[in-house]
Amino acid sequence: MSAGEIEALLKTVPEWRVVVEGGENRLQRTFTFPDFLQALAFTNRIGQLAESEGHHPKLITEWGRVTVVWWTHSANGLHRNDFIMAARTGELASA
Repeated sequence: MSAGEIEALLKTVPEWRVVVEGGENRLQRTFTFPDFLQALAFTNRIGQLAESEGHHPKLITEWGRVTVVWWTHSANGLHRNDFIMAARTGELASA
């Protein structure tokens, strides 16, 4: 994806940011929760979403927070689908 495409799509997922890891652009967001059990439950909901879509993020689950990172291995960075999955992840957090 071009920088312009990324910038435009980033506006659709405003709480996410682009990070560079391993030389690749990735979408990242940290969600906060009042305790570990709620963070773990959210992680499991993301896992179910990822399995249903065949697209799997990097998940870091800690006490009271979950960091989610989406990118597409085959694209060596970001793809439009990563922004869709980021939006769906945000919807899971709001549910």
